[in-house]
Amino acid sequence: MSRGKRYNDEGKLNYTKVLAVLIAIIVIIMFVIMIKKVTSEKNSTNESYNATNYFAIYSDNKWGIIDSTGNTVIDPMYQEMLIVVDKTRDVFLCTYDINEETGEYKTKVINKKNEEIFTDYDKVEPLENYDSDGNAWYEQNVLRVEKNGKYGLIDLDGKNITEIKYDEIETLKGVQNSILVKENGKYGLINTSGATIVNPKFSEIKAYDTDDYKHGYITIDENKKYGLVSYAGTTILKNEYEKIEQIYGEKYFVIDEGKSQKVIDSIGNVVLEKDFDSISQINSDGVVFQKDKKYGFMNYEGKVLIDAKYDELKELNIGILRAKKDKNYGIIDLEDKEKLKFKYSDIYYKENAGFYVAEGDSYNSEILDSDFNVKAEGIISELNEDKGYIKLKVGDEYKYYNFKFEGKNVTEVLSSNTLFVSQKDGKYGFVDKDGNVVVDYIYDEAQEQNSYGFAAVKTNDLWGAIDSKGNVVVEPKYNLDDYLIIDFIGKWHLGQDINMNYYCEK
Repeated sequence: MSRGKRYNDEGKLNYTKVLAVLIAIIVIIMFVIMIKKVTSEKNSTNESYNATNYFAIYSDNKWGIIDSTGNTVIDPMYQEMLIVVDKTRDVFLCTYDINEETGEYKTKVINKKNEEIFTDYDKVEPLENYDSDGNAWYEQNVLRVEKNGKYGLIDLDGKNITEIKYDEIETLKGVQNSILVKENGKYGLINTSGATIVNPKFSEIKAYDTDDYKHGYITIDENKKYGLVSYAGTTILKNEYEKIEQIYGEKYFVIDEGKSQKVIDSIGNVVLEKDFDSISQINSDGVVFQKDKKYGFMNYEGKVLIDAKYDELKELNIGILRAKKDKNYGIIDLEDKEKLKFKYSDIYYKENAGFYVAEGDSYNSEILDSDFNVKAEGIISELNEDKGYIKLKVGDEYKYYNFKFEGKNVTEVLSSNTLFVSQKDGKYGFVDKDGNVVVDYIYDEAQEQNSYGFAAVKTNDLWGAIDSKGNVVVEPKYNLDDYLIIDFIGKWHLGQDINMNYYCEK
């Protein structure tokens, strides 16, 4: 039958054509994957360079704004520094019409178009904070606003975080995300989201130590009695103590009673009260105590584990203490056994990285593992906990290590960079990831690219900068000998006061 014949004819597969089609599809798929991979790698390489950030600039006694490419966003035209609270947002705060005699001033907020925003308030200001070492910062995504003599908080989109009802709003110095508010003459605490931590009912609120604030806040009532609330705002100790000196978690506390100190627990029982002049540190195993101007260690049963014989004593890690004698530092354990010789100018522990740093003469440091084995040695140029690497200067070379003390190539560590510092015959240049010379060996000194693709270069004691392609952005012309950090964005170099975080040209 013709129908059957037709069916049989149509049912035959042309395997040559099918195979050709399949090959074509596979080639197309492979091509698409390859394109995506290349695009992904390109985007990954340039991701940090493409992200727009903003910085204050200073030129001819005026202030303006640049972006992370070095382009001017707002020309230097303001008498006072423009404050960038969040470098990823075009929200810039300006102070003007300052009366030096009365202390009065005005504020306004502008965007990258130099347009005034958040105009519903009498004043808009950042919430500045700083730690015990003087390092300053602004609380993120929050601004203090004033209207009709009352204060509140808004975010960087201009949305209300709190009502405008407080008599005062300040940061709790040295403590992040903890805002002091005053209402009806009493102090309370809120966080930067506006949530209440402590209701306004105290004469004063403070943190004993910037490293330990998450263990609690010290409160002082109208009778000048001390108490303690947790980071979550629950009462740990009622306000019935003359003074609270130190805290450890929510378990042990050092209090003052007249001229003497005591260690109590969370329900007020006295744990330690004799055989010491004062307590300098409290931790899980016991306390570092001072007696006759020397330091020792005792447990919570009052047993002295380390006699008071050291000039300094501080626990760095659980059961591991840094001790000082004869002007040098070493490491001991709770049995007073020497773990590291007394020959260093300082020793500290990097908890997030899990290793010790022992500083010697001429800024040379030893990096030690938990068993105090020296795993690397040199001058620490950078310790980047976010990316997990250490940069050491060893002789005239820089070496990189991850936190497992494995040596790493600079291209692995700085994978988003396009150029890398290279040295030859005592001069510095730049190569690409494949080792091809992009910038010839003409500089006396050079730094790796920063997050925005710029690298500082030095000739005849003067600094300049190149961009991510090796082009000269500014010829070496700046003497920056007195600067702690040398960094460029375009033609602008970081100002001398690094806490102010501004760039200038001079």
